[in-house]
Formats: sequence, structure tokens, C-alpha cells
Amino acid sequence: MEITPTIQAEIQTYLKRKGLTMTKFGHTIDLNVGTVSSIVTGNRSISVHQLDSITAGMNLPPDYFYERYIEECIEESPLNWKKISPFLYRCIELGRLDCLQRVVILLLDNPNYPPSLFEVAENVYKDGYNEAAAYLYKKVAESEKQQHSERLAVCQYRLFQINIGQDRAVNLQAAIEFAPFVDRLDEIEQLDALKDLANVYRSLSMWDKVYEFSSQMGQMGKIQYNLVHNSKRKGTEPRKKLSRPLFVYIVYSELLCANACDAKGDHEQALEHIRGYADLSWVKEKDPDSLYWKKQYQQWAKINTYVNRLMSGDISVLPDYVEHMAAEKEILAELLNVLEVANRYNVDVDHVLRRFESQIAAYQEPSSSDMYTQQVLPGEYIRFWYKMAKYNLNKGRYPYGFKCLLNAWEKAESINKGILSHNCAMLFERFKAYAVPETRDQLQSLWEKIDQKDGFSFRNN
Repeated sequence: MEITPTIQAEIQTYLKRKGLTMTKFGHTIDLNVGTVSSIVTGNRSISVHQLDSITAGMNLPPDYFYERYIEECIEESPLNWKKISPFLYRCIELGRLDCLQRVVILLLDNPNYPPSLFEVAENVYKDGYNEAAAYLYKKVAESEKQQHSERLAVCQYRLFQINIGQDRAVNLQAAIEFAPFVDRLDEIEQLDALKDLANVYRSLSMWDKVYEFSSQMGQMGKIQYNLVHNSKRKGTEPRKKLSRPLFVYIVYSELLCANACDAKGDHEQALEHIRGYADLSWVKEKDPDSLYWKKQYQQWAKINTYVNRLMSGDISVLPDYVEHMAAEKEILAELLNVLEVANRYNVDVDHVLRRFESQIAAYQEPSSSDMYTQQVLPGEYIRFWYKMAKYNLNKGRYPYGFKCLLNAWEKAESINKGILSHNCAMLFERFKAYAVPETRDQLQSLWEKIDQKDGFSFRNN
């Protein structure tokens, strides 16, 4: 078995082989000769910054000595956070999660270190090192003795945020695991957490859960808003920064509750929630950001009142609704409503689709990274193309209808949207006799994937 030389020995060998004095080597790596001498003779412990300088001077990969550093300078020495902390950050930056894990296991034996590891996790999470952050959050959560602590709740919230992606089964499990911890967060952070939970369940079309968490967000928002504007505490801002002005969480709650009610067919209750964010005269903030959101919600309330009437069968408001759409930058939700009404009540909306065909052409993939965009928009794009397919197939425009259906179905399969995939399959079954052989083969292959994956009843007729 080959014996690996120590860091000190390998540096000495390098200096002899290159014929370098400690003084010359020190100048090369920007360390004074005394420091180099102490390291080489073993009279001084080495910091990771010094190790990186030496490694670079020897033209070696930056993490070349890291495993030996753990053995010689961490495992065999008293734990020293000032020395260990920079090493952990460098391991994360260089992708050496194996080294990170070895050191974290050592630290977790001491109850003083989980708070420090939590701080590292928060810092690297902000910098986008999600894999390392997730490992640290898990380990800190496992070590938490106080099961009702806020730190434990934050760990669970971050793991929820990290785990949310395109797989709806994973997203559902992440939401289920996090939900019991949401009320242990700081009252302010609860607002964003409830918003994120509601948006995930919205993407899953689980409307009772959307209503539950949206209602909680609204109640919490009202409590915090009253505290901020209470006469004794007037002007006191929350100690944690929210992603939106505080009043927005109250009105967004009403919007989501209305959305949930409409989805369940309770248009009367939905209208009550729409009224809840139509009148914003109670909002006290006057800053530009608040005025922007206030204007947005008032506009949405007006438009969603039209939507509510449309879904109830009042087609007379369609022209006014379309004119309001024309003034909006983002109209995906509005077009979805137009198509739903067209398909439900057999209304011709060709003139609307022609008017907004440039926007329609852009509905492929979302580009932002926030929770709403990640979780809600992909499903909305699928629903849009599915409804476009249904509308055009019903009108006998089969080539374009099948093109829309293929677009919707492929997207649904790519993000594991099982219910939407099955809806596409049912629409294909209804109209497949009108498909040309090539299109029929493409769509039928997607149906066979559902049959193999879910045991969905496949009928070859």
C-alpha cells in the first residue's frame, strides 16, 4: 500500500526538485518567508488561504491537498471554527462536497456548531450553491434538539424551496413535508412561505389546499399590517424584508381564493373574494412600489369581475374584457379564460386570437426563476395549448388543432403533468380519426407512454 506523503513533505520535495529557496517561493506566492518556513518545518498550522496560495504556486489543482488537509489539520487538531469556516466555503466553491461532508460530520458531534453551519447554509444558499446548502440544512435539521425552533423551520423552508422543480410528484411531497413547519417560522417569513405553498398547490390544481394556505396568508397579512399601522407602533417596519409590500399578501390571498373558487365552479363566492381586492382605499402606503401593486390589483379586480361573469355564461361582457386585455402586457391568463368560455359555450373567438397572435407565438417556456413562474406558468402554457387544440379541433381545423395538441401533450409529459396528459389523450381519442398518419403516430406514441407508466386504459381502435 502506497504511503501518501504529508502536505509538509510534499512542499519540501517540490522546493528541492525546483531548486527554490523558501524566500523565492514566498515571493512567488505572496507569503513572507517566515510563514513559508514555519509551514515547511511544521511549526505553524496552515490556513486554507495559505494552502491555496501554496497549491497554486506548485501548479497543482486548487483542491489537490484538501483530503490531506482534513486529516492533518482538522481531524488531528482541536476544532477551530475560524480555521474550519473558510475551508468549508472553499470546498463548496470548488464542488468538493465529499470534503464538506467529512468536516460537517465532525462538527455535528459538538452541539455548539449547528448554528454556525446554519449560517454557512444561508450564505451559500443565497449564492446559488443549492446542493451544498441542502446538505447543510438537512444536517442542521437532524441535529436540532428543539423541535419547535425557528431555525428548524427555516431549514425545512429552504429544503422546500430547493426541492421545488418541474416534477409534480416531487413538488407535492416537498409541500407535504414542509407544511407542518410553516407556522414555526417568523411571522413575516410565514407570509412568503404561505404564498409559495399556495402557488405550488395551485400548480397541482389542488384547490382546497390553495384556499387553505391563501386564507392563512391573508389572515397573517392583516395581523401584521395592523401591527405596522397601529397608533402605538406607527411607522414600525417588519424586521425581515418581504418580497412584496405587506398589503400585497392580503390582496393576493383574496385573488388566489377567488381563483380557487372559480376553479371549483363557485362563481358567487369567487366574486366575494374579487370584491375583497377591488377596493384598496384602506392601503396607506404611497411609495412607488406600493402604488404600482395597488394599480395592478385594481385592474385585475376589474378584469376578473368580467371573467366571473363570463364563466357564469354572460357573454355580453366579452368585448369589454378583450379591450381590457389589450391594455395589459401579460395576457396569458386572460386568453385562457377566453378559450375556456369559447369551448364551454361554443363561442367564436377567432377575432380575439388574431388580435393577440404575436403574444400567443411567445407562449413556449417561462424564463423567470421565482416560485410562481416555476410552478404555475408551465402548467398554464400546457392548458393554453390544450384549449387551443380543443377550440380548433371543434372547428374542424384539424392540422393546426393537432399541432397545438402535440405541443401541449409533449410539455405535459416533460414535467410529469399526469392529469393534463390524460386530458390530451382523451381529446386525441375523440378526434384521432381526423389525423393524418404521421400525426396520429406521434400522438399515439405519447398515449402509449401514459399506458406504460400509469396503467391507463389504452384502446387501439
